[in-house]
Amino acid sequence: MKPLPPGGTIGVAAPASPYDSRSEVLRGVEWWEARGYEVKLAEHVFARDDYVAGGAKERADDLNALFADPEVDVVQALQGGYGSAQTIPYLDFDAIAANPKPFVGFSDITALHVAIGHNTGLPTFYGNGLVGVGDPEVTEFTRSRLLEVLSGDATGPVPASPDDPYVRAIRGGKVTAPLVGGCLWLLMQTLGTPWEIDLDRAIFFFEDYKSAPYYVDGQLTQLAHAGKLDKVAGVVVGELEGCDWGDLRPVSDWARSRSIEDVLEEHLEPLGVPVLYRLPLGHGKHLASIPLGVRYTLDADARTLTVDESPYRA
Repeated sequence: MKPLPPGGTIGVAAPASPYDSRSEVLRGVEWWEARGYEVKLAEHVFARDDYVAGGAKERADDLNALFADPEVDVVQALQGGYGSAQTIPYLDFDAIAANPKPFVGFSDITALHVAIGHNTGLPTFYGNGLVGVGDPEVTEFTRSRLLEVLSGDATGPVPASPDDPYVRAIRGGKVTAPLVGGCLWLLMQTLGTPWEIDLDRAIFFFEDYKSAPYYVDGQLTQLAHAGKLDKVAGVVVGELEGCDWGDLRPVSDWARSRSIEDVLEEHLEPLGVPVLYRLPLGHGKHLASIPLGVRYTLDADARTLTVDESPYRA
C-alpha cells in the first residue's frame, strides 16, 4: 500500500447512505480539486434506495471497481449513515488484497473496515468521507489531519482536540499492540458473522453517536458475555458524542441515572488494562483520522496514543 501522491486520484463509492443534496457531493469534489487532486466518482454514487445508496451488489461492485482501477490512489466512502454491512457478501476480497490502497470512511463504514481487515489483513483508515471533507462545519483540524495521514504522515502521536486537549485515563498502564475497532454499534453487528471482530491481544478502539448510557452498557455487556474483552491489550474510547444522559430525550428516570463515564468505569476498569478516553476520534467537532490494523503504543499514564507502525509499504 502506498500513500496518496501529489495530484493523485480519489475514487469515491457510496456503500452506505445516499447524499441528501447534490451540492454535498460537489463540495467534497471541489475540496479535493482545490488541493490539486482528481476525483473519480463510482458508477452508482448518485443512486438512491430510501436510506441506502442503491442495491447492495451495485454498491459493492463500485468498491470492487475502484480498488481494481489502476488510476485510483485512494478509495473514499461518500459518507456513513447505514447499509455498509449489506455489501460485504458481494465484495471481492481477493481483488482488494491484490490492489492495496488506502480505504477511508468512518461511522457505518466500520463494517467494511472490519471485513476488509479480517479478509485481507490490510490496514484501513478511520476518517471522513467525501461529504465530510466538503461540509462547511467540518473543521480545518479534521481536514488537515485526514490529508496528512493519507499522504504518508501517519505515524506519531494522535493529536488531542485543539479546543479541549483534556484526555482521561480511566485506568493507567502502557501497552503496544495493533489497534482495531470503530463505531460500537457497527462492531456489535459483526458478532456471529464470518468477519466477527477479533479483539484478542489488540487495543480495542470504539466510539459512538447518540447511544444512551444504557445502550452502551448493554453493548459492553454483550461483548463481555461473548468473551470479546477477555484478552484485550488496552482500550481507547474516542468521543461518545450525544451519548450522555443529558444529551438525549429523557425516556425515564432509570435511563438517566448513570453518566456515560459511570458506564465506562464499571465495564473497563476491571479489565486490568490501560484505558484512555476522549481523544477526538468519532462524531464530535474534530476528527483525528487514524489507521486501523497497525501497531500503536497506548500510554494511559502519559495519556497518549501513538501510531508506531506505518500502514504504508514501499
